[in-house]
Amino acid sequence: MQTGMHLDRERCVRAVRSKDARFDGWFFTAVLTTRIYCRPSCPVVPPKPENMTFHPSAAACQQAGFRACKRCRPDTSPGSPEWNQRADLVARAMRLVADGVVDREGVPGLAARLGYSTRQIERQLLAELGAGPLALARAQRAQTARLLIETTPLPMAQIAFAAGFSSIRTFNDTVREVFALSPSDLRARLPKNRAAAATGTTGTPGTLALRLPFRAPLNPDNLFGHLAATAVPGVEEWRDGAYRRTLRLPYGHGIAALSPRPDHIACRLTLSDPRDLTVAISRCRRLLDLDADPVAVDDLLRTDPLLAPLVDKAPGRRVPRTVDEAEFAVRAVLGQQVSTAAARTHAARLVTAYGTPIDDPEGGLTHLFPSAGQLADVDPATLAMPRTRRTTFTTLVGRLADGTLHLGVESDWAETRARLLDLPGFGPWTTDVVAMRALGDPDAFLPTDLGIRRAAGELGLPSTPAALTARAESWRPWRAYAVQYLWATDSHPINFLPV
Repeated sequence: MQTGMHLDRERCVRAVRSKDARFDGWFFTAVLTTRIYCRPSCPVVPPKPENMTFHPSAAACQQAGFRACKRCRPDTSPGSPEWNQRADLVARAMRLVADGVVDREGVPGLAARLGYSTRQIERQLLAELGAGPLALARAQRAQTARLLIETTPLPMAQIAFAAGFSSIRTFNDTVREVFALSPSDLRARLPKNRAAAATGTTGTPGTLALRLPFRAPLNPDNLFGHLAATAVPGVEEWRDGAYRRTLRLPYGHGIAALSPRPDHIACRLTLSDPRDLTVAISRCRRLLDLDADPVAVDDLLRTDPLLAPLVDKAPGRRVPRTVDEAEFAVRAVLGQQVSTAAARTHAARLVTAYGTPIDDPEGGLTHLFPSAGQLADVDPATLAMPRTRRTTFTTLVGRLADGTLHLGVESDWAETRARLLDLPGFGPWTTDVVAMRALGDPDAFLPTDLGIRRAAGELGLPSTPAALTARAESWRPWRAYAVQYLWATDSHPINFLPV
């Protein structure tokens, strides 16, 4: 896989003819004769090659006058893996677009967050994706609108504003243009069982049941095992086969329940404000690393003969990430040099004392994790930890609260690493675990981690940090995934799907 795959016409044609689902989200096929665009794995008879054109995004297809296929629903493809494996301007912009920034703050807000002019951002997005930020955000609004139409009983007017449209007329026009159906027709086309679900009840007001797609294979063991084993009481829990947690969102709060299934992740979202749907979905996908390309990752790691047996035994491991980058950094400090249980205890005390209470009719969640502003009021003397770690905690929280340190989906990985290393108590391990799980750097590596060194020794890999780092050069740019395979050699609960 590589940047600009839509430009490799021969390869795209082969992917369409073989209906290869691995390429869904990498590019889209537009058919000149029908004016429809599809995902590569569309089940219909492939068109003649001369009738195919290829585009890097759904927004580019829509901008060129094509409408979405009703059979393969290309708007529901997994996102391109590129935006999570790159740290350049385009990738950072795409992560912000997925997080709903353009809808909330406009293109000037997007530019301000990235530190570039609006003209520079529009030029680079157009060059690589064939669409500017407004078109990309419009395509995302259309996808959200379709999701709400087909899965909720909400009136169309509420759906329009919840999906981010500024008016009902724009909502109607966009849905007709993208899907060649009116909003009412989209709902009327639902099979009877799905229509009943959409007009019925999910048990809790404001709750939506969704399916989150991913590229196979996906191994849920370490992914859900890690999240469940490190869950902070009141904020996270494992209940009835689902990882559940609270979400702090732009317009309110929410609760996500995520359950692994063979071909998707079952997702239940309970939102205090439906306008947060797009952001909540984006953060859940990021948490579970669902836009990864496991075939590319595993193929490279298999080239190391000592890693190959681990990959072959349980392919498709993902990196468990986070829904809140600042929260994860705080928890990383709380977990320095203590056990998983002790870290959970420290975090739970902060949650009880400073978190925002919420109601959870379906489980035992009680609070949102406290924001940096709320944690800035913590009396350091009340923290049951060594003085040096208290200093690390208060410095981190202070920098996050006053804005001198920002952790977000748009963060520049190298620059943020340097800022973290300047903080007292932030060594390479803490910095790299934040880079791996909060910033999303797929090449972050933890050569000093005790579990990694133990696994390396057992496998016959070098066990000293310098030698292991040198050996891991051949694992680039997927060293964070190598970490997951190495951790999985241990019997720690983080490596096992909870029962």
